[in-house]
Amino acid sequence: MSLPAFQLSFDYRCPFAKNIHLHVIAGLRAGAAWDITFAPWTLSQGHRAEGAVDVWDDTSKDAELLSLAYGVSLRDQQNEHFLDGHEALFRARHEQGIRLITHEEIAGVLEPLGIDVAAARADVESRRPHGVIGETYQAFTRYEAFGVPTFVLGTDATFVRYMKPPTGDAQHSVSIIESMVTLMADSPDLNEFKHTRLPA
Repeated sequence: MSLPAFQLSFDYRCPFAKNIHLHVIAGLRAGAAWDITFAPWTLSQGHRAEGAVDVWDDTSKDAELLSLAYGVSLRDQQNEHFLDGHEALFRARHEQGIRLITHEEIAGVLEPLGIDVAAARADVESRRPHGVIGETYQAFTRYEAFGVPTFVLGTDATFVRYMKPPTGDAQHSVSIIESMVTLMADSPDLNEFKHTRLPA
């Protein structure tokens, strides 16, 4: 199925972002030809005190943004390793309980994947990824984005809360993502669609 190009936001701290991104990763590895841009978006910005400096410029918030900054570095400078690192960081945070707030914690997750962690750390310490995080966050304000994961198709954005990670059937993951993106593209007037109860 041919889908329109889309952006998909992420913050490794969000379990719902984990679920959707693992489905996307499974689909891409299964050969889905999606034109997708992975967009960093920080939950911390919305929780800062009124009038406080933006979190990507606030060094006291660096630990909160550290895994996100590494994700940006991999996406931009070691893209051949991005999907592996992206998956590993989500799983480390939500399945292994690793907080991902120190360079050492993140190195322990990424080094076994063949990633040049020293190069990624140097990039993070240059604060280039923090600038990218800020630019992306500010770009998403035009859509009034309030959380992750948010899909952006053209000028329209949709927040999705999907409850289950992949089961191992990659084609099922492909179907999930393609059905969601198709609904977003074909039904812009559908503003809210929400089950009243969690699934049993």
